[in-house]
Amino acid sequence: MMLEDVQNRPDGRGVALDQVGTTGLRYPISVWDRDHAKQDTIAEVTMSVALPAHLKGTHLSRFIEVLDDHAGELTQRTIPAVLADLQRRLDTATAHLTVTFPYFLRRAAPISGAAALMDYACTFSATAHGDTVQFELAVRVPVTSVCPCSKAISDYGAHNQRSRVGLTIRGASDDVYPLPVRRQFDLIRGIGSTPVFPIIKRIDERVVTMRAHNNPAFAEDMARDLSAACRELGIPHEVTVRNLESIHSHDAVARLAWR
Repeated sequence: MMLEDVQNRPDGRGVALDQVGTTGLRYPISVWDRDHAKQDTIAEVTMSVALPAHLKGTHLSRFIEVLDDHAGELTQRTIPAVLADLQRRLDTATAHLTVTFPYFLRRAAPISGAAALMDYACTFSATAHGDTVQFELAVRVPVTSVCPCSKAISDYGAHNQRSRVGLTIRGASDDVYPLPVRRQFDLIRGIGSTPVFPIIKRIDERVVTMRAHNNPAFAEDMARDLSAACRELGIPHEVTVRNLESIHSHDAVARLAWR
C-alpha cells in the first residue's frame, strides 16, 4: 500500500521557516572531555533544520534515526558528522543540534575528605551552514556567595545564598574547547565565596562557613573575576551570575560578554 508523503506537499504561502524539528527528547549519550574522560549520561536533545518556503513540512522520524546512529558519542569531534547527516537526510543546507546534560564529578569536602558525586549542567550546541560549523559550549556551576554589604553593615553575621554561575564559549570546534570542561568547572568554583560541596561533615561546615564569611562577593564581583580569568587565557566568553537571594523577594544578576 502506497501512503502519501504529506510533508512533501508544496506550500504556497511563500514563508520559509528558520528551524523545524524535535525538542524535549531525552536520550542516553556518551560524552568526553579533553582530559579523555568518558562519561555516560542522559541528555535532552533538540534537533532542527531550515525548511524552505515551498515545502509543507519535514520528516521528524529522520531526526531520531540520525540521533540513534550517533548517540554512542556526542562531542565536538562527532557533532559535524551528526549535522552533515541531518543536512543529507532532510535535504537542507542548515541544521542545528543542542544537547543539554548533567556531568558528574566526585568532589571531596575540604577537611574530612568525605566525597560524593556532584552534577554540573552542560549544554553544547552547533549549527551547520553548508560546510561551516559553529559551536557553543555552556556550563553552569553553583557556588555560595556572602553579601559584602550585609557583612559591612551588620553587627555580626551576613546573609548568604547559593549562586548560579554560567560560562558560555562560542567559536569553531577548536576555539570552543580551549579548556577541558573540568577546568571550566574549577574556574567557576573558585570565584564565589566558597564552592558548593555534595557532602560535608561538621568540621567541614565550620571551615566552609568561615571561609565564605571571610571572602564576601557580590554578583558583580563574581562576574568580573570569572571574566578576568578567561581574558588572561584569551578566551572570548559570556558570563552570567544569578544570586538566589535569601533575604529578598528578587534575585540579583550580573552579565557580560567579551569577544
